[in-house]
Amino acid sequence: MALPEHLPRERVEHEAACVCPACGSMNLTRVGADERELLEYVPSHFKAVVHCRPKMSCRECDTIVQPPMPGLPIERGRPGPALLAHVLTSKYCDHLPLYRQSVIHARAGVALDRSTLCDWVGRMAFHLSPLAEAIARHVRAGPALHADDTPVPVLDPGRGKTKTGRLWVAVRDERPWGFGVPPAVFYRYAPDRKTVQAAALLAGCRGFLHADAYSGFKDLYRPDPQTGEVRLVEVACWAHARRKLYDEHHAHQSPTVKAMLERIGALFAIEEDMRGQSPQERQAVRAERSVPLLAQIKTRFEETLGRISRKSSLADALRYALARWDALTRYTTDGRLDICNNAAERANTLRIVAT
Repeated sequence: MALPEHLPRERVEHEAACVCPACGSMNLTRVGADERELLEYVPSHFKAVVHCRPKMSCRECDTIVQPPMPGLPIERGRPGPALLAHVLTSKYCDHLPLYRQSVIHARAGVALDRSTLCDWVGRMAFHLSPLAEAIARHVRAGPALHADDTPVPVLDPGRGKTKTGRLWVAVRDERPWGFGVPPAVFYRYAPDRKTVQAAALLAGCRGFLHADAYSGFKDLYRPDPQTGEVRLVEVACWAHARRKLYDEHHAHQSPTVKAMLERIGALFAIEEDMRGQSPQERQAVRAERSVPLLAQIKTRFEETLGRISRKSSLADALRYALARWDALTRYTTDGRLDICNNAAERANTLRIVAT
């Protein structure tokens, strides 16, 4: 395996032999050399940065001048910006709790109590809140959003165990339809999954919303009682509809369900073929290829539902799709829409253990 080219190289020159081990002659001539690369790791380390600011006195008026101290993330604090960034990255990207970071730092001879690290995290959250709000404004301004929530374990001090919180996510990604608007993801933590949390996540949003069948989104799809305006139009997720059929096929290996999955797979293949094309091109292709296929799928669903027990798990999967058919097929009416909500599903694979 070739090692990445961007890595710095360090050469170790081994001393050549001076005496032939076979005959004892010292008349040796270099005929070549073998080289072998090893991958090594240099552990990170702490360092103390000393800011020396000379004081200068004016001989004419006795004024004392001195360069100002550079601004610090924590006023009169000891941690530098790189250390604070490392603590946040370790906690939120590498999922390394603060008490473990404290132990790791202690091995390097630097005592950083967990309460100190916790205070640093809180201060940095305050400083970064304007950035988070700016990202939220950018995401919410999108014409077609993706939203989801996922459970996260949260420490519950005093009980000796964790409780379940929710990590809500909103995604704006216009790359599938060829727009250059920067994609962005906005996360919002909440202690529960109540309807108010969905409303808070999508406050001020207008346009289309890709989401699962969570009932908490329903109020967002209703017209405003005063103006009659519909804030968000539901775009249901074919990945969720397919998943229920996949579970059924996995359990019973039904040829009927396998044929349904193959047709749904054909819908996704159409989307993959035109990824990155303009909304007009995407809508035209869907009208030509996807709409007829969707009509066949609906007919197959209805016919199958009429033949099987209404109490079966397959019937539940079919009713799930048929009850949301308008929302499931809405993506064919606008080239800016997606066939599924996988953008939010992927974004919400992040898991954070709050401390």
